[in-house]
Amino acid sequence: MTTTNTTSRSGPKDRGRQPSEQAIDAAIDGATRLLRLPTMRDRYAEIAEAAGREQLTYRAFLAELLLGECDERNARRAVRRVHDAGFPRPKSLADFDFNANTAINPATINTLAGCGWISKGQSLCLIGDSGTGKSHLLIGLGTAAAEQGHRVRYVLAAKLVNELVEAADQRQLSRTITRYGRVDLLCLDLCRARDYAEDRGGGAAIRLCRWAFRSVGVVLVSA
Repeated sequence: MTTTNTTSRSGPKDRGRQPSEQAIDAAIDGATRLLRLPTMRDRYAEIAEAAGREQLTYRAFLAELLLGECDERNARRAVRRVHDAGFPRPKSLADFDFNANTAINPATINTLAGCGWISKGQSLCLIGDSGTGKSHLLIGLGTAAAEQGHRVRYVLAAKLVNELVEAADQRQLSRTITRYGRVDLLCLDLCRARDYAEDRGGGAAIRLCRWAFRSVGVVLVSA
C-alpha cells in the first residue's frame, strides 16, 4: 500500500509573495497611525525614494525615518514650550538689531543664549533706558531657552508681586511658589511696574520674588 503526502506548502510560498504597492501603503499608514508617528507617515515615500537614489542600506533608511520623526517631534515640543511660556508677543534674538544698540555686545548675548547660566540657577538683570531693547532681549532669551528644552514662564513683575503678597495674606504662599517654581527660567518684566510695586511694598516684594525662586533662573528687566 502506498501513501501520499498531502501537506500543503502554500504557507511559505505565500509568505514570500511581494505585496502590492497599495497594500504596502495601507499597512504603513495604519501602523504609523496606531503608533502615532505622523512624520514617518507623511514622509516615508519621500525618504524611500531618496534612499533608493542614494543606495542606502535598510538600516540607514530606517535611521533616516526615525531621525526625521525625532526631529519633527522635538520641533513641535519647542513650539509648545514657547507657547506655554506666555510671552506677550513673538521676539527672537536673530531679529535683534545690534547696530541700533551698539552698547550691547553680540558675543555676550550669544553666550547667554547657550543657557548654561540657567542650568546653574543663576539670574540675569537687563538694565537700561526705555527703547534700548530690554524687553526684546528678555523675550528672545526666554524663547531660546524654551527651544532648548527649558520650562519658561513670562510674567509681569506687578502681577507676580500681587500674587505673592495676596498668597502670603491668605497663607497660600508655599502653593504659589511651588506653581511658579516648577519652571527652569522665570522672565520677570519690571517695566512700567515701579509705581505699583512701591505701593505694595516694592523692594521687599521684589526681594521676596528672588528669595522664593532662588533655585530658578530669573531674567529681570528693570527700567
